[in-house]
Amino acid sequence: MAAPQQAAGGEALETCGLESILEALKLLLSPGGSDSGSLQITKHDVLLVTLNSNLSALEDKLLKDPRWKKLKFLRDEIANKAEWPQNSVDVTWSFTSQALLLLLCLKETMIHLAADFNPGKPNLRTPEAAPALSPDTLSISQQKTVQSALQFVVTLGVCPYLVPGVGVPLRCRTEFGAIVQDVVCLDAPPHATRRLYSSCRVLLNVARHTSLGSLIFCRHFGDIAAGLCQLGFCPTKRSPLKPEEEVLTEEERTLSREALRDILDQVYQPLAVRELLILQGGPPQSCTDEKTQVRCRAPAWLRRLCGQLLSERLMRPSGVQAVVRGILEGAGAGAAGGSDAEAAAADWKKCDLIAKILASCPQQSLSAEDYYRDICPQIPESDMVPGIILVTEEELTMCIEDVFKVYVVGNEPVTVLVDSLLPVLGVLFSLYCFTKQSVSHIRSLCQEILLWILGKLERKKAIASLKGFAGLDKSVSSLHSLCQFRAATQGGIMVTIKEAICDEDEDEALYQKVSSEQCQVEHLGDLLAHCQECGLAGDFFIFCLKELTHVAMENEAELKTKPFSSKSLLELEQHQTLVERQEQKLLVLQLLTVLCERMSEQLFTNITQVVDFVAATLQRACASLAHQAESTVESQTLSMSMGLVAVMLGGAVQLKSSGFAVLKQLLPLLEKVSEVYPDPVIQELAVDLHITISTHGAFSTEAVSVAAQSTLNKKDPEGELEEQQQASHESYTDESHLQQQQSHEKSKQTGLKSDAPLIPQEVSEPRTTTNQKSGSVTTDQLQEILLSAYDPQIPTRAAALRSLSCWIERRETKALEMQEKLLKIFLENLEHEDTFVYLSAIRGVALLSDAYPEKILLGLLAQYDSDEDKHTPETRMKVGEVLMRTVRALGDMVSKYREPLIHTFLRGARDPDSAHRASSLSNLGELCQRLDFLLGSVVHEVTACLIAVAKTDREVQVRRAAIHVIVLLLRGLSQKATEVLRDVLKDLYHLLKHVVRLEPDDVAKLHAQLALEELDEIMRNFLFPPQKLEKKIVVLP
Repeated sequence: MAAPQQAAGGEALETCGLESILEALKLLLSPGGSDSGSLQITKHDVLLVTLNSNLSALEDKLLKDPRWKKLKFLRDEIANKAEWPQNSVDVTWSFTSQALLLLLCLKETMIHLAADFNPGKPNLRTPEAAPALSPDTLSISQQKTVQSALQFVVTLGVCPYLVPGVGVPLRCRTEFGAIVQDVVCLDAPPHATRRLYSSCRVLLNVARHTSLGSLIFCRHFGDIAAGLCQLGFCPTKRSPLKPEEEVLTEEERTLSREALRDILDQVYQPLAVRELLILQGGPPQSCTDEKTQVRCRAPAWLRRLCGQLLSERLMRPSGVQAVVRGILEGAGAGAAGGSDAEAAAADWKKCDLIAKILASCPQQSLSAEDYYRDICPQIPESDMVPGIILVTEEELTMCIEDVFKVYVVGNEPVTVLVDSLLPVLGVLFSLYCFTKQSVSHIRSLCQEILLWILGKLERKKAIASLKGFAGLDKSVSSLHSLCQFRAATQGGIMVTIKEAICDEDEDEALYQKVSSEQCQVEHLGDLLAHCQECGLAGDFFIFCLKELTHVAMENEAELKTKPFSSKSLLELEQHQTLVERQEQKLLVLQLLTVLCERMSEQLFTNITQVVDFVAATLQRACASLAHQAESTVESQTLSMSMGLVAVMLGGAVQLKSSGFAVLKQLLPLLEKVSEVYPDPVIQELAVDLHITISTHGAFSTEAVSVAAQSTLNKKDPEGELEEQQQASHESYTDESHLQQQQSHEKSKQTGLKSDAPLIPQEVSEPRTTTNQKSGSVTTDQLQEILLSAYDPQIPTRAAALRSLSCWIERRETKALEMQEKLLKIFLENLEHEDTFVYLSAIRGVALLSDAYPEKILLGLLAQYDSDEDKHTPETRMKVGEVLMRTVRALGDMVSKYREPLIHTFLRGARDPDSAHRASSLSNLGELCQRLDFLLGSVVHEVTACLIAVAKTDREVQVRRAAIHVIVLLLRGLSQKATEVLRDVLKDLYHLLKHVVRLEPDDVAKLHAQLALEELDEIMRNFLFPPQKLEKKIVVLP
């Protein structure tokens, strides 16, 4: 049967609604009103009369009611395009045809309504924020009407035409089914097979709509599958007597077979398994009479077909689970819904059936070995109940202790022993990470085992194992995805089945996954901190740098592809590959960050590692140049690495012939840098280093010496070499400065900012020594630092700002004399985009404000309170940070500037910018926390502002800040709150209760709950002060 076109009745679809179609279905399905006797023949007549009456009533309604005119037009359009017979002398088929036509009308109308639906954007600030309901959605009562119509179609149009043994007979279902079986006239045209084919094809057509398909398949899948089995696979006569006896063409039979396989793939697989088992039937039954006969045995062709289809279900992914669920779901009621013993017996019979099904190899499998290889791994997964303990605490503890004794205590690095531990290293590291989350007596054992095996392995295998620990190598074994570690009662660990993740918990599961990966990398850093002496930590760090170079060579522009809706499957796979590469890049950066934080200056233990480090840096710089991705950080990193080579060539390390042989690995990279790098200074230095290495240090240019001297920071702030300091620190300079340079280089590779940036000593932060006195800063030094504050190199500028801040903090006379110029420098650097620069500027302005609050504080308040036209929102936020630090630094002296500070922050709470409002409230909280009793005169203004913001502000961040101010206020005042806030304490309490009850944001609720707890503690101590056991001694006059 050809599916009706969606365009059919397009004009009718414009006005024909769901209500008229469902009303027509109700009219067609309405029960008869005549009285029926007790005789069976009377019930047959009543059914036939009711069907005829409902058909006539429907036709009259369609002809006479003007409201149903469009419905009649749509039905006629679909009926004219249909290629299946609709009229018959058999009233049951006429009734079924009309019901099928109305169902097709319903499907077309729902598709049209959904296509025209264009919901507006919901207003998220109103209670009606839920998305608009699609107009093709059926209500509960409408779904019941459709279900009734489907029940009639299946009962009258499918079940009566199934041959004996196919499906469950109508007589075995209900009394009404027995009546229908007798009423249907199989001799009247159209042929029974044609009726069955038409009913099944139309139902499958209706099921293409998602909501209608769920209504059809959830209750009638078995009957439709039985009909398709009969239509597609039932044997026909080999040589028909007449051509017209061939009811179905071969093409229609092929379509039926394809439709059967399609619906078997679409539906819930346990449902498909259960229905196929019902169709296949059981062993033959002895039938003595009609009353005891349940059903005929399924024909041989159907049993073979169901067996083949069941085998296909079993061989699919998760097929064992589908078979188990299909058989066991609904078990437990017993054979007749009786006692518990009957229920248990029925369950065991079903389990026995499952075992027989799984144990028998299907014919589709190539061999029994292949079958069992595919099926056996699925069996444990299908039996995993969440919470079941797989490995007890005692078993796991004993296992770890035995491994520790055999490997660590025995300390025999035999190849067989070492290789036997490799497959479980990933699981052992996961266990070690879990023990780091809490107290466990097996943590030290796991750590010692891991350190022992990493020290005994070959370096390549050790690096490969560390890659697996970090998540860079997915082939390294780990704990099964369905299992998890759990803390046990005696301080040990046990292994259990993981709880299933619900749809509502997907965000929480993602958060747990990201947190777990972060903790895993950090624990790896802690483990590598113990592997520095053997050189493993340095080798792994260099490996991470090389990985970063590889990912840097990939073109970032590849991610800018078309949107998902216009992508093909190949493009989606390519996009997924790019996303995985980006994930790997982020993981490498995270690893480098953790290693730079965890490792000490003794990371590199030999010159080979230092050369590998420099080579990785040069390769990354060349890769960035090839992709035209040069940046300031890349340029600085390249300068630092080449300076490190100059340090080694300048005598910081005693180089022998073997050392120069290692350094020669850098010659091709230095040559490439000298050819392609745009900076002429770096080009010249690369050429000079190339010459120096090639001549084994026999020839060295002045540029190499200057670079080495600048890198080692041999110059003091005044530019003179002090012989005593040089003699006392000579050995330290040769080693520790080189190590310090390496640690700074690691920070540069990951884009991190070091606390002591590596820059020439002329612009470095002054050292605070015991013999340093105020006034030691000279005018030349100050001028040099002032010039460095405008240097385009970010580390140089930031270090200069930090130096100025330190001089202000030490109250250096020369620096304080230029306070206005320094303030101008700091304020200009507040506009800088680099975090290290503007944070250094913020620190400097805060120190100046602490030193000269009368001159600077009011200007900062005016800048903070200015419009967005004068200063950007980012600058105002940075000034707000300065004010917060100033308030903290002033301490009790802040009371002198109470009025301008409070008024500025209160005005900021009404600023149009939500970020500025939140910043003002945060500063207000810091201020109120330190005012104590001086807050009394403005407490009403502050309280009114907080109440208004917490109740009416539209931005959640601002409401959070307002509630947080109350927390800080109560926490700062403590027991003084009952005196300072006595007039507004009740209002604040009501506000907090309002937030807890009505605030939609969980964070704001948490702040309010914390404030209520603070208030509760304050009031308890006020009402019930602690008893002090003291004795007063009074001296009488």
